[in-house]
Amino acid sequence: MSRKDVRKSDQQFDRRGFLKSSVLAGTSAAVFAGSGGPLSASSPTQGPNSGSPSAQTGTIPVRAFGKTGWKLPILAMGGSAMVQRFISAYGVKLLSIDERVAMVRHAYDQGVRYFDTARVYGESESIVGKGLKDVRQNVFLATKIYVTKPSDTRKCLETSLKELGTDHVETAQIHSPVIEAMGFEKAMKVHAELVKLRNEKMLRYIGLTTHVAFKDVHRMIATGGFDQCLLAYGYFRKGMDTLLSNKNLELRELCLDKAHELGMGIVAMKVMGASVFGHNAKKLVADYDAEARKRLPAAAIRWTLQDPRVSLLNIGVSMPSDIDDNIAVLSRDLKFTDEDRHLLADFSRHAYESNEFKKMRVV
Repeated sequence: MSRKDVRKSDQQFDRRGFLKSSVLAGTSAAVFAGSGGPLSASSPTQGPNSGSPSAQTGTIPVRAFGKTGWKLPILAMGGSAMVQRFISAYGVKLLSIDERVAMVRHAYDQGVRYFDTARVYGESESIVGKGLKDVRQNVFLATKIYVTKPSDTRKCLETSLKELGTDHVETAQIHSPVIEAMGFEKAMKVHAELVKLRNEKMLRYIGLTTHVAFKDVHRMIATGGFDQCLLAYGYFRKGMDTLLSNKNLELRELCLDKAHELGMGIVAMKVMGASVFGHNAKKLVADYDAEARKRLPAAAIRWTLQDPRVSLLNIGVSMPSDIDDNIAVLSRDLKFTDEDRHLLADFSRHAYESNEFKKMRVV
C-alpha cells in the first residue's frame, strides 16, 4: 500500500469515530502515514563550528536539523509544561524551582540537546539557563520573540538572553501569537529586526512558530528567510486553545512541504496534544482502560515520527519521569502499528466528546 493509500485509509477510519463528536461532526481526522525513519542512534551531537562533538546521546535517535549543519537527538525538551502559568493543564503539581532546574539537567544528562523556551513562559527561561549553565556550549537553545511592535524585538531578545544566562541563542523564533495578531506584513518586520540581531551574533538562526496561523506561516516560510519552524503537529488536532479544521490541516501540510523543500529544520510540537495523551488523559476520559491509557504517549510519538520531514519532537516536560518515559519509547521499535492507530483513534473519539473539547472552537 502506498503512503497516499495508507493516509486515505487512516482518514476513513477516523471519520467513523469522529462523526460521533458534536465538536467535529462532518469532519475527518488527518493522519500522516509517512515512510522513513530516524538516523542511527548513539551518534554524537554536532553543531556547525563547534570544534568537537559534545557528549554522546545514548539511545535517542538522531536526525539532521535541516541544512543548519546540526545533527540532533530527535527528542527536544519543551519549556512550557513546567511553569506556573500552564501547569494546571498538564494534570500534575508544580515542582519547586530547584527541582525543575535539576529536571532540565536530567534531560541533558540523558542525551537531550535541544531546549525550547519562550519569553512568555514565565520562569522557564531562567530555569533552563540555570540547568544548562556549565554545558551551554553543548546545547541548542531556542526561544521565542513575543512583541506587539517590531521595534521591541531587541529588548525582548536581550531580556531572554539575560534570563538564559548566555550571550546568544541558536534560534530566536517569531512566536505564534505575534503572527496571529500582526499578520504576514508586520510579522516580517519582526523578521527584519531579527536579521539585524543575527548580524550582531545575538542569534544564529531565525525561526517561526504556529498553532493555527498556517496560512500566514506558509507565506513566511516561502520567503526563504527562515531556518526552522515549530508547528503544532500531532495526532490530536489541537492548536493552542482551538481545534484545527480540515482547512488548517491542509495548510499545515503546505507549510511542512515548503519547509522541507527549503531545507528548514522542522520541529513538531503538540505531539501529545498538550494535555491529551499524557498525565491529563485520566481526567479527560476518566473511565478509559488504565493499561491502554498508559500506551497513548508512545503511540503519539510513533505517529509523528512516521513523517520523515520532521527533524525533532518538542515535547513538554512536567516531571523527570516524562523524560525517561519518552527516551524509553525512542529506544525501542518506532514503527507505527495498527494497534497504535486504533488506540489513538478510540481515545481521541472519547476526548473530543469531553467537556473541555466540546466547547472548544474549530478554526
